[in-house]
Amino acid sequence: MLLIHDLVEIDAGDTFCYAVRPDKAACERLAAERIFGLLPCGLSEEFLALWHEFEASETKESTFANALDRLLPLIQNYNNNGQSWKEHGITFDQAYSRNQIIRHGSEELWNYAEKLLVDASSKGLLPKQAELGTAPNRSLPPSLSSTSSVSGLED
Repeated sequence: MLLIHDLVEIDAGDTFCYAVRPDKAACERLAAERIFGLLPCGLSEEFLALWHEFEASETKESTFANALDRLLPLIQNYNNNGQSWKEHGITFDQAYSRNQIIRHGSEELWNYAEKLLVDASSKGLLPKQAELGTAPNRSLPPSLSSTSSVSGLED
């Protein structure tokens, strides 16, 4: 399911997840129809159905797949010192909000993601809105307000 989703994104032109692209859904739908239309009958319908299932994010499998799809870039950004976050001026608030989909797919993955986000903020990789002099930042959950680092992630 994840690979099928990624094939469509590649063909449609992958978009930075914080970017606003009004035509994204239409471009991806056309890409999915084009790519999977090249496959033999039966397989074409199966792959298109899996792509639609991922996009709808209504089944256990698709919500988990969406969580994984969102978690990987978070881990990559965390481990490359927030390169994309910094290049695009992404704040903790934006990242925290955007990654809520992980919570819907897996509470355990969300706990890990939330710790990464808080640690990234404490390291200056994801500034809070208030630090930028813009809108007030969301408050951290009490369980994470004193978190200063994520153990075991230095490798």
